[in-house]
Amino acid sequence: MGSDNMSLKEKSIVFIGFMGVGKTTIGSLVAKKLYRDFIDIDQEIEKEFDMPTTEIFKTFGEKVFREKEKNIIDFYSKQKLKIISVGGGAFLQEEIQKICLSNCIVFFLDLSWESWKERINLIIDSRPVLQGKSLDEIKELFYTRQQYYMNHHSKVETDNLDIESVADNIVDALKTAWELYDEH
Repeated sequence: MGSDNMSLKEKSIVFIGFMGVGKTTIGSLVAKKLYRDFIDIDQEIEKEFDMPTTEIFKTFGEKVFREKEKNIIDFYSKQKLKIISVGGGAFLQEEIQKICLSNCIVFFLDLSWESWKERINLIIDSRPVLQGKSLDEIKELFYTRQQYYMNHHSKVETDNLDIESVADNIVDALKTAWELYDEH
């Protein structure tokens, strides 16, 4: 059954945003609060290749990774009642944008550069796209990618909010939207 036959309540929810903004952490918490299955696309890709993302990039290259990413996102986006976290680079592919925006409800988790920069030491080793880049190059990448994230259904500012608050705000927004949808 295609997503065209799904009600708004049944549609899967996709989290997008720059690497390290909290898509997986927030997505898994929202999934628990809504009693839905959580899917981390990068983890699904790692399972298929039986290696971490950094190794997939080194061994097979980014093109192979992005093709697998698109196929897995396409598959899960057509499923009901999933919460999906996509990698920071996924939305650079126009085809993935179209798939997600037409099949799912897309939330952009937005974090300022200043707040994100405080997290860099926690994530840099596990992100192949950041390897060997200076802070200025990473900053340029951060701002370049922001334009791709502008294609979404809802934007959530996460600066100065704890994970629980962000998840609660998203759940509340969804419940309000579903109630309005039911009234029409």
